[in-house]
Amino acid sequence: MPHRALTSVPVHPLLAERWSPRSFDPAHTLGGGQLASLLEAARWAASAFNVQPWRFLVGRRGDATFKAVHGALVGFNQRWAGDASVLIVAVAAESGADGAPVPTAAYDTGLAAAQLTTQAHAEGLHAHQMSGFDAGRLATAFGIPDGFRPLAVIAVGAVADPERLDDSLRARETAPRHRRPLEESFFSGAWGEPVDLRPA
Repeated sequence: MPHRALTSVPVHPLLAERWSPRSFDPAHTLGGGQLASLLEAARWAASAFNVQPWRFLVGRRGDATFKAVHGALVGFNQRWAGDASVLIVAVAAESGADGAPVPTAAYDTGLAAAQLTTQAHAEGLHAHQMSGFDAGRLATAFGIPDGFRPLAVIAVGAVADPERLDDSLRARETAPRHRRPLEESFFSGAWGEPVDLRPA
């Protein structure tokens, strides 16, 4: 697994082996049962007060939804995302049925997206989440109501050989993965003070 995370302590393989490729197999199609598993995983995410503020637009390669989502991506993402088997837009309902704001809408929708991507990896697939898209164009194309905000587009499919990418994309595809050290992100007691992880 060349892209397996070099974690400082062991984590579940589904997490360590998850990564975001750009090289997808353009011949791969996602069956309805497998797609349903991804969506079901998202459906059972946790949310504050069980409000479930997420909505997802789902397009399969070749259909009108996929084409409209692909057309709303920035040019860099259009270069590779068209080979994915599906493109999924994660949308957050920022207000409830009563009009009251849902302050956790983005957080909860992110949890649902995370479960979708983890389920994709469990199914032998890969997912790549993108922020590079035109939200206004998506809203117009799909009639997304006011109060609903597209947060991300998720490409899902079967990974392919990075050699099929152009030079700049291939360099990103094959670059080593990295994260900040634990002590730079997780604090205790005071801001910037690392969590004490010594045995109790």
